[in-house]
Amino acid sequence: MPRRAPFWKTKRLDEMTREEWESLCDGCGRCCLHKLRHDDTGALSFTNVACRLLDLTSCRCGNYPQRRRRVPDCVNLTPQVVAEIDWLPPSCAYRRLAEGHDLAWWHRLVSGDPDTVHTAGISVQGRAVGERQAGPLEHHIVAWPGRLPRARREAASPAAERPDTGENPP
Repeated sequence: MPRRAPFWKTKRLDEMTREEWESLCDGCGRCCLHKLRHDDTGALSFTNVACRLLDLTSCRCGNYPQRRRRVPDCVNLTPQVVAEIDWLPPSCAYRRLAEGHDLAWWHRLVSGDPDTVHTAGISVQGRAVGERQAGPLEHHIVAWPGRLPRARREAASPAAERPDTGENPP
């Protein structure tokens, strides 16, 4: 019997069930980092400062069911919202699918392991700071959340094994 294609390859975002939609979140936490919109230019800057509800170890919301009550400006992602916003990281499964790309190799639905997003260096684990400890957001502007992580390479050298930090190697 032929294998059925996975739902994300056969359905548009607006056709997915709630369970399918929720399973697309890769658990990287990049969307939960604060962003700054510059009034004069409209340009967007990413920071490494996480929402106070983000668990910096698991990179999951610590109170997902109540997040909108606890953090009123938390954005509820829907297919329409994904199409309208410009701040989802390029690695985000919602954005990738909306743009016609497949899920990345490290996504849990592809790898079968929810920790692959961490071991691949995609998540904010070890790179984000909590908003209560951070101080002014302007002191925490970084580029890596808005960049597509490097493609997976064979582990031919120690540099190839280094996770994407968004910084240029020495």
